[in-house]
Amino acid sequence: MDKKIVNAYLALAVVCIVWGTTYFAMRIGVATFPAFLFSGIRQVTAGTLMMALLLLAGQKLTISRRDITRQFVAGTLMIALGNGVVGWAERYIPSGLAALIVSVMPVYVVLIGYVSGADRKAVNAYLIMGLLLGCVGVSLIFRDNLADLANPNYLYGILAAFFACFCWAAGTVYTKHKPSEAKTLVNVAFQLTSGGVVLLMGSVFLDDYSQLATISPDSLWALLYLIIFGSLASYGCFLYALKHLPSGLASIYAYVNPFIALLLGYFFLNEKLTWITALALTVTLGGVYFVNRSYRPKKAGAYPAGNTDDSAH
Repeated sequence: MDKKIVNAYLALAVVCIVWGTTYFAMRIGVATFPAFLFSGIRQVTAGTLMMALLLLAGQKLTISRRDITRQFVAGTLMIALGNGVVGWAERYIPSGLAALIVSVMPVYVVLIGYVSGADRKAVNAYLIMGLLLGCVGVSLIFRDNLADLANPNYLYGILAAFFACFCWAAGTVYTKHKPSEAKTLVNVAFQLTSGGVVLLMGSVFLDDYSQLATISPDSLWALLYLIIFGSLASYGCFLYALKHLPSGLASIYAYVNPFIALLLGYFFLNEKLTWITALALTVTLGGVYFVNRSYRPKKAGAYPAGNTDDSAH
């Protein structure tokens, strides 16, 4: 087998594992760190480091004002309202549950694209099956957490995770139909940085800074892990895998991540894992599969789970 293909499979394995651990790391990080400040520092640092690495590699950060505006909008939707709000939600709900809720995102992408008129693709049996399974998966998620919903913070956490997933999907649709002429990594650097700045601004009004006196070393290690591996290294691996493998295969991380997150939460954070959770995961990922499958006749590999943005992680 070609060495590049072997390396691409190894890079894909890194993506599947590392992106699956980001929910676990966020849960540890926000446990003692103001949530929006935590995510803001992570994204601004990652974006700034990416810009520095691009400059050191001899690349120019060429981007128009129009594209800066577009990356700001995308960064606000996916990085700030998507990733940042998921981080806040994980203060109140298990990391595995957050990952399970976010796995519904491709279904939202289809619905938002259709309602907004941005992508009214032909309805087919695969799409209908995928949307129905997605709805059943969401119902099972709520069914599995009925007892805990009596706790207001838990309820707010779940609603926040669904809201974050919706914003993430809206950002995905926006990015797809408002493309930038700049290079991919330049777009990502500006997107991470702009989203991080929005998070830092929101932190001033939404975070409790008294927590700064009790930040644990574990939270700081989680922050460092997410900056280096969650944002920088794994994204580079994903781009390499996407370049040398079919996009459909490269997007397999969308199916692996929830399993990794649920297992890590179960074994290391004592998070609940029931048969209904397993059923909800199976049904939801089945829905994602059928939604993705519905796009293949139109353009091979061009479907929501193959989105190349690292906003969720």
